[in-house]
Order: sequence, then C-alpha cells, then structure tokens
Amino acid sequence: MNDDRAPAPAALVDTGVMAILRAESAEHYPAIGATLADAGVRCLEVTLTTPGALAAITELRSALPSLALGAGTVLTATDVSDAIAAGAEFIVSPNTEPSVIQAASEARVASFPGALTPTEVAAAWTAGATTIKIFPGSAVGPGYITALHGPFPDIAMMPTGGVGLDDIGPWIRAGAVGVGLGSPLQGDAATGGDLGALADRASRALRAVAEARSAP
Repeated sequence: MNDDRAPAPAALVDTGVMAILRAESAEHYPAIGATLADAGVRCLEVTLTTPGALAAITELRSALPSLALGAGTVLTATDVSDAIAAGAEFIVSPNTEPSVIQAASEARVASFPGALTPTEVAAAWTAGATTIKIFPGSAVGPGYITALHGPFPDIAMMPTGGVGLDDIGPWIRAGAVGVGLGSPLQGDAATGGDLGALADRASRALRAVAEARSAP
C-alpha cells in the first residue's frame, strides 16, 4: 500500500464539504465561488464536463486564491496534466483509473477516485488515492461506509452523488471524512439563481458537518 499519498486539501479536512460545480455554462462560477467562500465553503470541484471548465478553474484561482480548487470528471492522465496546468490542486474522478491516480500522485496532487465495491475501494487506495469517493452515494446510503470501515478502517471515504443536505449528518456520523455536494447545494445558482439562497444552503451544510462531528 502506498503510504506516501498526497494529503487532502486542508479546506476539505476542516469543513467536510466539497462543493461540486457542474453546469451547461461556467458563466456564473465566479459569483458562485465568491458566495460559497464568503459562506465558509472553501473546497470547490469544477467538473470537466462543463464547457470552459479549465478556463473557469484558472479564473477562480486568480480571483479567489484562498479556495482549494479541483477538477472533476477527470478520466485520463492527460486530463490530470491539463487540470493541474489550469490551477487545479486536486483531482476527482467518477471511476477508479490507475493511470489517473498515478499521474496525480506523481504530481503530488490529491486524488479522489470514484469507487463503490470493496474491491474497487481497496484497489483505488492501494494505487495511492488520497480519499475514496463513494459514488454514487445515493445507491448505498451511510451504513455502507460503516460496513466498509470494518475491513478497511484506515481508508478515507467521501460520498458523492445524490447526497442531499439532510443526508450530511448521517454520512459524517457513519465515518465519512466529508461529503461532495452537487445540485442540492448549487441549486439554480449556475443559471443565475438566488445567491442568497445558495449562501444559506452552504451555511446549512457546514453546520450539519460540524454538528455531526461534535456528536458523542
């Protein structure tokens, strides 16, 4: 097992929330990023399925240097190189692709490969992943992480995919290091929606993590 894996972004470790930005346009990403940062969410994933995603990462990196910015839906080693060149400091994938994990590890960049089965989880961790993205989280539920931590007590896991705001507490209490939040957090902000409502959802998410972590 690789014991020299790249560490998770401090912003994720501290807050337990990774905001996932996925949309048909990155037009509103600067405003979304600023709103989330002001609310206390400091870890953002920009998916490469968004047109102009790499340029958006570069723009966000310049405008909001305190944020931990990563690229999502990274499928190839070339994607890893392009994302890092754009300013990404962590890599998120929907699947376990060894070449992606290796490219991120060689660049000393945190990687969050997607996995679901015990075999996939173990393979991704052995390959050098920082944290395993349990995807899709909605397919299994919080108890799944508890079950996986039986044989794999030292593997860091984070659910993504269908994780709602009301689900955050149960996932954290089950042993997740954090949660990846997409549309339940983003809402209509990517199409010019209410940024005040976005800030409220962000604050609610952060409170849910903090409360779950402090529960006896």
